[in-house]
Amino acid sequence: QVQLVESGGGLVQAGGSLRLSCAASDRTFSNYVMGWFRQTPRNEREFVAGISWNGGTVYADSVKGRFTLSRDDAKKTTYLQMNNLKPEDTAVYYCAADQSFRGTIVASSKGAYDYWGQGTQVTVSS
Repeated sequence: QVQLVESGGGLVQAGGSLRLSCAASDRTFSNYVMGWFRQTPRNEREFVAGISWNGGTVYADSVKGRFTLSRDDAKKTTYLQMNNLKPEDTAVYYCAADQSFRGTIVASSKGAYDYWGQGTQVTVSS
């Protein structure tokens, strides 16, 4: 069982920045595809960004050029740097792990991910 713990959410003004972290408990973390999703009360959980085991990244069009996803395998952590935040980025952000061994395909479908964190709230005020 992989445990994922997100942190770094909070309240920020439009144009500001936040960095979310996702710490994993599994020692084989370096082999996983990791993803970030977000959800609002009115919308389904949507893909934000993902990173393959060897560092390849994929982003949703809505965050390209503003968000950067990275991973530190020694710390078993991924980081989602969010810049130039907009009110429409307000959501609960979830970290997820795809256990496919050394997967190079970063899926945007939430069904591809095996484990999820509890989420962290990001609120962007206008």
